[in-house]
Amino acid sequence: MLSHRVYVGTIGEGLWRSTDNGASFTRASDGMFVECHVRALVVHPHHPRILYLGSEQGLFRSEDGASNWSRVESPLDGLQIWSLLLLPSNPDVILAGTCPARLFRSEDAGRTWTEATATMVQHCPRIMNTRVTTLVADPENPAGVWAGVEIDGIRRSRDGGRTWQALGQGLSSLDIHALAIVLNRCRPKRLLAATNNDMNLSTDDGATWKPLQVGRSLPWSYCRALAQPIGRQDVILLGNGSGPPGDAGSVVRSTDAGDTWEAARMPGRANSTLWNFAVHEADPDLIYASSVSGELYRSTDSGASWEKLAREFGEIRALAWTP
Repeated sequence: MLSHRVYVGTIGEGLWRSTDNGASFTRASDGMFVECHVRALVVHPHHPRILYLGSEQGLFRSEDGASNWSRVESPLDGLQIWSLLLLPSNPDVILAGTCPARLFRSEDAGRTWTEATATMVQHCPRIMNTRVTTLVADPENPAGVWAGVEIDGIRRSRDGGRTWQALGQGLSSLDIHALAIVLNRCRPKRLLAATNNDMNLSTDDGATWKPLQVGRSLPWSYCRALAQPIGRQDVILLGNGSGPPGDAGSVVRSTDAGDTWEAARMPGRANSTLWNFAVHEADPDLIYASSVSGELYRSTDSGASWEKLAREFGEIRALAWTP
């Protein structure tokens, strides 16, 4: 197994780091509130020691693998950041989604910012405030970006996140948790949207959606995290569970771009819904997963089977690994 680091973002305990392949963890929150709520964490695609972190205090950046953090002064100061994306085609472009749901954009690595043109519901009786739960780059279009909003559906940008269009006709729910995009030469582009009550599929670039009724074959209908092993487009991983947070969960895997799903081999049911995955191109077979209630899992075979790590946390909301 490739020597690597693991980063775990928690609620109320800040960020933790392992430098020994997940065997042990120490807190890595110098430069920010040590007990902050970490809900977003991304790694620079070309520099594995550069990380960006979103908390309830704003955006932070580390250039030394989380040994030290500094605040990125921006309109995000004091806002709850729920999602972050560095555009693969130009990592100096940073997109950030907040709660209440707003979208912000920098094209100079965080030195200056603008708020994107995006009309989104700000308040929702069920959860008080809506939030941008996921930001995904479109591999077919260097300027294409997708956003999922809980609870206000799906947005698409064709101009690198400057402006956004609402989509989502036919979705089983507007409670969007995660998005995935599947490209395959043998069939049209497929988009998957995980919601609170089903997995949804679009084959017309998001214009219309079809619920897949995964609850008929999976233990639960509640769908959370989505991930794709790097370079294996037809393989999709889903974090499934009994609810938010739920009291049981499992990793579910598709090897045919979402047509069929089956439970991965795990050492037992997780203690809650599987909330996060972490992948890296340095080793497509190595994947980490976490339950929202603090358990960590590792796969070395692209998600087909999993082992549970000894260390547990209180609540995990963000996860990454780097070489």
